[in-house]
Amino acid sequence: MIPPQTLEGRAAVVTGGASGLGAATAAALIRAGAKVALIDADAARVEQAARDLGATGYATDVSDESAIEGVFRAVREHIGHVSILVNCAGIATPGSVVRRGTPMPLDEYRRVIEINLLGTINCIRCAVPQMIERRSTLAPDAEAGVIINTASIAAFDGQMGQAAYSASKGGVAGMVLPLARELGDYSIRIMGIAPGVFETPMTMNLPEKSRNTVFAAVPPYPKRAGQPQEFADLVLAIINTPMLNGDVIRLDGGLRMPARL
Repeated sequence: MIPPQTLEGRAAVVTGGASGLGAATAAALIRAGAKVALIDADAARVEQAARDLGATGYATDVSDESAIEGVFRAVREHIGHVSILVNCAGIATPGSVVRRGTPMPLDEYRRVIEINLLGTINCIRCAVPQMIERRSTLAPDAEAGVIINTASIAAFDGQMGQAAYSASKGGVAGMVLPLARELGDYSIRIMGIAPGVFETPMTMNLPEKSRNTVFAAVPPYPKRAGQPQEFADLVLAIINTPMLNGDVIRLDGGLRMPARL
């Protein structure tokens, strides 16, 4: 039996860390001994979350190339070389491609892609060099880092009105295997989690019609929405299971979304 990896002293970055899945993950990592930096676009919320959790907070848009480079430099100086990255930052703006015969504004689609997909790879590209540098301090076969992407079941069975969100999360899921193949030479693992319907600020703050549609979908069991702590528990399980690599785990209670509700 392989014992759980100790997270004592390891530096972790959680994007979207001020609320929902990210905040629950950050709290779980801290309880496990990690030093955590939160990245979130909401300045007031990330400041409060960092204070509450005993973490470091950075109010930054994950899609901003130079700003994220600066954040990761600051993280390295403040808590050490990143060895865990959990990408939770995301938006779920719903919208049909054609609305009463009028095309959707392209900027709406673009923004979802920028945050969910480009924001994910932006943080990965900044974390990986630090993980590689960290290898020089480790035993030859030791793991240098773990990256966990947050996809969605919408990547596989997205509903009407989710073209932008599903495309972005499909990209997040699709990058996992090629990155696992690329980064394995550096002793870095990457996994994805595809949550189903979870009670988070992102889903609760959807327009009423969209929110009702999302929460009307009930899994076979348990017959309820997921809780952020359940996502955080899976994050810790992935970190502690070295053979988990290059795959995306659905965390949805067996839910398969219909085309429409």
